[in-house]
Amino acid sequence: MRTQARTGALMATASMLCVQLGLAVSVGLIDDIGAEGAAFLRLAWAGVIVLLVVRPRRSVLTRETVVPAALLGVVTAAITLLFMAAVARLPLGTASALEFLGPLGVAVARGRGSVRTWPVLAAVGVLLLTQPWAGGADPVGVACALGAAVCWAAYILLTQHVGDRLPGLTGLAISMPVAGLVATVAVGHTVIPDLTPELVLVGLGLAVLLPVVPFALEMLALRRLTTTAFGTLMSLEPAFALLVGLALLDQVPDVLAVVGIGFVVAAGVGAERTGARTPATLEVTRS
Repeated sequence: MRTQARTGALMATASMLCVQLGLAVSVGLIDDIGAEGAAFLRLAWAGVIVLLVVRPRRSVLTRETVVPAALLGVVTAAITLLFMAAVARLPLGTASALEFLGPLGVAVARGRGSVRTWPVLAAVGVLLLTQPWAGGADPVGVACALGAAVCWAAYILLTQHVGDRLPGLTGLAISMPVAGLVATVAVGHTVIPDLTPELVLVGLGLAVLLPVVPFALEMLALRRLTTTAFGTLMSLEPAFALLVGLALLDQVPDVLAVVGIGFVVAAGVGAERTGARTPATLEVTRS
């Protein structure tokens, strides 16, 4: 069980690193085609890539499996569009910390007994990272980040549900094309006229880094971790965001933010040590 938890934690960590690197690189794309355009281009390409790489077996595609996977695609599109809008208005670390309230909420709701210690510790870290008492944050950016947080909570629950019922990356083969279609319908018409061959190629490269690779890793990680442990491990994402923002975007954190990183790292380590899914849990989720 410990090996299973460690593997799941490594997958989740790799996913977070890919996400933050992809977001940092996307900042330049936002300057060219806007936040919604960057989100659309990544999601559209991701849907195409997954359709070409993953070939789901028709025998496993039923209404009971396809409907949740399609709903996961809608939620995936919403997360991406909302969060890109937040990143366009807030520092990367602040936007990621606010978005983390979604998985933190899942962790608190699903946790029991001493396991809840880690989400509480992570919450303290998030407060230190965001420092809401300082003010000055763009209200539209904050609203978009909080909307992404709600969608992320739904994404975690749906991803585990879909991953338990569909083999391999079959769930991703349904959800990602749906996400690309939703993004195309929602904002594609405002972006496509401004696309150039160079921007299309940049979008293709970014789609692999975010969302194809991280979303695949998250689906596999949630087969090995409880939603409580996964939600708490996501507390590492604001820390990654601050570090990537510092290294690539020259966004320098203050002392309280650095202390906050320590809290969320500690919470992530604690979640990894206690968050393996038991055989009984897996059997219940498949029933």
